[in-house]
Amino acid sequence: MKILHMVAFTLLVVGGLNVGLSALGFDVVGMVVGAVGLGQIFNILVGVSAVYIAATHMGDCKACAKS
Repeated sequence: MKILHMVAFTLLVVGGLNVGLSALGFDVVGMVVGAVGLGQIFNILVGVSAVYIAATHMGDCKACAKS
């Protein structure tokens, strides 16, 4: 489960950075991937990762577990 968490977290961070940079006119994932279909697959994976992190956050987060 730790590997799944790390992959989801990494996708979430990269996706968040891509959204922030796209607001400034840079689509980093689009430049790296190039193909439209692969960019959509990446966005789907980022969305699934966000749902996974949100659903499992309380069990994984050390700061939230202390409260």
